[in-house]
Amino acid sequence: MTHKIGGALLPFFFVIAGCGQGDANAVNMDKSAEPLAPPEETGVLEVATRNGSTTYYLDRHEKPSGPEYSLITRFAQSRGWDVNWTMHESTSAVLEALESGNTHIAAAGLTHLPSRTGQFVRGPAHTEVTEQLVCHREMRPMPRMPESIAGVGITVTADSSYVETLNRLAGDHQGIEFSEDADRTTEILLSAVAEKAIDCTVADSNIVQVMRRHFPHLEVAMNLNTGNNLGWYLPESFGDLAGTAREWMNSPAGDEAIGDMESRYYAYIGEFDFVDLRALNRRIDDRLPNFINRFSEAEATTGMPADLLAALSYQESHWDPSAVSPTGVRGIMMLTQNTAQSLGVTNRLDPAAAIDGGARYLADRHRRLPDTIPEPDRTFLALASYNIGRGHLLDARQLARELGKNPDSWDDMKEVLPLKADKRYYPGTRYGYARGYEPVHYVQRIRNYRDVISASFR
Repeated sequence: MTHKIGGALLPFFFVIAGCGQGDANAVNMDKSAEPLAPPEETGVLEVATRNGSTTYYLDRHEKPSGPEYSLITRFAQSRGWDVNWTMHESTSAVLEALESGNTHIAAAGLTHLPSRTGQFVRGPAHTEVTEQLVCHREMRPMPRMPESIAGVGITVTADSSYVETLNRLAGDHQGIEFSEDADRTTEILLSAVAEKAIDCTVADSNIVQVMRRHFPHLEVAMNLNTGNNLGWYLPESFGDLAGTAREWMNSPAGDEAIGDMESRYYAYIGEFDFVDLRALNRRIDDRLPNFINRFSEAEATTGMPADLLAALSYQESHWDPSAVSPTGVRGIMMLTQNTAQSLGVTNRLDPAAAIDGGARYLADRHRRLPDTIPEPDRTFLALASYNIGRGHLLDARQLARELGKNPDSWDDMKEVLPLKADKRYYPGTRYGYARGYEPVHYVQRIRNYRDVISASFR
């Protein structure tokens, strides 16, 4: 079963600097040349990957994250195995590790291609993407059709699926040329396009979706195919393991793992908004430095992550300490007068006091939720409570129970909260009508902003 990630998507790739080592998920840079024993014998699954926002990276707390990390971890847990991760700098290096036979699985955002399947054993697929030609949005003329690519300078990652795609197009249209780069990843090449160091590159749509939030000047010139599957590959000697992995990925447990991965890393990223993201990136440079220490201090006193507080504040005021809304909320955290008074904030336009007060208020929303709610759902529900009010959130949680939904699941609550504006439902709730669709978009935007902002806190 594969799940499609729309074309035109977490975490910033430049801050991935090595990998931590834990008991169950170690990262090893040196492997023995001796043939590997199967994980059934050793209890350890050897996995080759590469650092990247759509594969494996360390978050701001130096904890492993990423779509491939999440799926491999769930698969290994289902078998009772630990995972030993080996980091590689490029797709070429991952494929070399497969060829050498010193890894059980390559999980590195690899496209399933006939050429690769002829050399390795194809494991399960988990994501469908589209290959896209990406150029700087100011490029003129912008190539919109394959025949217009002739003469455009294109650089792609060596040994990637993009090489095969461009070779196919070059066979159909005269004048198409490109170069392969063995040293730079697709993410780095996209940044080079944004900086006008190269004209264009080719990337999978999930990578483009992530990167465009950091580099709004990236533009998708065209889709180069109708879709590819991303998935795992294994050495020929581990065909039985490939079958086990495919069976798990196509089971209810695997389907649930894919759904959780999509929800955590992709589903909240909305349509690309050039103006909004350009403004955010500019304000990271010219406004955030004035308040970044305040957000970090608020994290130290409340436990609420500094990058989350900064994203919330950006959503509320765009980091404008003098912001005032028509309804009377004020300041960098846009506190109501009643909320400010309850928090002991006497001047909402004082950014230090407002950030401290807003952090304490979010921490209170978070603390008052049931302890049974897991993260990150608990944080998302706390943000919704910050936006719509605790009473309306409690109404929505009760309504979720009545509708057979899980009130502890943000995915379910995203469907229920808008019903607070539906006359079929809100008359039966304690606090009545509310614009319940607003906290859904509110949380989505904060999650999106946080991904971009988080690099500033590392």
